[in-house]
Amino acid sequence: MDDIIVVTGGAGFIGSNILAGLEAAGGARLVCCDDFGDGEKWRNVAKRTLWDVVSPARLSAWLQSPAAAQVRAVVHMGAVSDTTARDVDRILEQNFAFSRMLWTWCGTRQRPLIYASSAATYGDGSLGFDDDPGVAALARLRPLNAYGWSKLLFDRFVAAEVAAGRRRPPQHAGLRFFNVYGPNEYHKGGQRSVAHQIHPVAARGDAFALFKSDRPDVADGGQQRDFVWVGDCVDVAAWLLADGSASGLFNVGSGKARSFLDLARAVYSACGRNLNVTYREMPAELRGRYQYFTEARLDRLRAAGYAKPFTTLEDGVARYVRGHLDAADPYA
Repeated sequence: MDDIIVVTGGAGFIGSNILAGLEAAGGARLVCCDDFGDGEKWRNVAKRTLWDVVSPARLSAWLQSPAAAQVRAVVHMGAVSDTTARDVDRILEQNFAFSRMLWTWCGTRQRPLIYASSAATYGDGSLGFDDDPGVAALARLRPLNAYGWSKLLFDRFVAAEVAAGRRRPPQHAGLRFFNVYGPNEYHKGGQRSVAHQIHPVAARGDAFALFKSDRPDVADGGQQRDFVWVGDCVDVAAWLLADGSASGLFNVGSGKARSFLDLARAVYSACGRNLNVTYREMPAELRGRYQYFTEARLDRLRAAGYAKPFTTLEDGVARYVRGHLDAADPYA
């Protein structure tokens, strides 16, 4: 039986949590594809039993090796995920060309491909958050940054291939992750979740500075996001692999927009502190590129058969703070 699952971006935030979930489920040898560099990213997978570790530069060749005949599925989480990244050539190489390579391999070998899209494809949200996988619906979206555009570019490639009836993986599911938080994001620097950024300040009882609003209809700290616990992302990916039939684009969020003030309140509460926030000006580089509201529509995911409830913001933050950030070992 094919029993290898390849996870690209496997040492990254969501990818390493997916590896942890797959290991707990058992029944598969796990291959982690990622670049580690000279930082602490390796700690994200230090607890895992890995059958192989392959760099992205070597993966294409590895997929032609005899071992690849045993691959059951590819979970593609690897990407340049920095929404402020400016090297568009690098973004396209990793987020579009590499994804197309995996699409072709999975289509040729008839293996499922579960891949990371992003809520950044929705741009400012003025067109809503409907994960319609159709060619026309995708063509209307206008992302606010190169990262979001690269993710949309691959979504549009997939839609065109499906519409044209060309060879494709037997199962292909793009996951539009909203604002994910949870363990193993510690290597992400300024791209860490706001929950993680608030935590050390809240733990001291000091005031955390949220962004001011530059819109008259939104109060300071009233900007809203769909914050989603990383464990829910893992559960959706695991369900897709187990189900084996659901294909398309699927939003992965809680389905409920909450304000950054709500998030701060949840972190302070989990730390046993009273809410203590101030406000600072939004950085110039974010003005005009900042989403004021995101909320995942979950209709298509539910219609496909995913029935598990999503974790509330308060429960997820409490789990994160008490089970990881305040623990001696914060890694999943």
